[in-house]
Amino acid sequence: MNWPALLTMLFGAAHDVQCDGDLLRGSAQLNGQTLAVVGTTHHAAIGVELALAQARVVLDTVRDFPGRAIVLLVDTQGQRLRHRDELLGINRYMAHMGCCIELARQQGHRVIGLVYDQALSGGFITSGLMADACYALPEAEIRVMRLPAMARVTKLDEQHLAELSKSNPVFAPGVENYVAMGGIQALWRGDLQACLVEALQQASTADTRAAEGAARGGRTLAAQVTARVLAA
Repeated sequence: MNWPALLTMLFGAAHDVQCDGDLLRGSAQLNGQTLAVVGTTHHAAIGVELALAQARVVLDTVRDFPGRAIVLLVDTQGQRLRHRDELLGINRYMAHMGCCIELARQQGHRVIGLVYDQALSGGFITSGLMADACYALPEAEIRVMRLPAMARVTKLDEQHLAELSKSNPVFAPGVENYVAMGGIQALWRGDLQACLVEALQQASTADTRAAEGAARGGRTLAAQVTARVLAA
């Protein structure tokens, strides 16, 4: 789904969100409340400039509008794979973006993520997955990496990984698998505005993803390992 159609379904005409290159930013009205909106489009590759721009929007919201809820719209192919960005330390810029979102959460801002198109690797980890809860549209695409790339990195046969992906969602792309693992809270269908209203009402600062992954059968050991580490 393209971002103008998405914003119309979420807010009607009650928003001033603008597209600046690959950056989306602005505000919107929902049930008498003003929300901050920030995100990416065009399958954005997150480089140092885009990471800083998103972080700036979040920090400005924390400074100027205490407690204002933030909606993160996710459409990214992950970090930008350029020598310049690596030399500048793209990992630290992306970590900064994630830390800014966490700061907003600690300061009482409800943060809701929505994958509306594509979400890959670090660009997703430091945005939507940092929210109080992250949701997705059914047609969205979410993955860490494609199986051929995963085979090259892990040195495992691609066919073997394909077989593993049939029974283990950790290896498989697709929104349903991320729901099973607890990374995606739920898929939004039908009235997207009503879905957002409900998500904001239910937003919690508690991280229940590992427990939900266990309950849904997608991550059977994460919650147990976390509990053992905390008890050690």
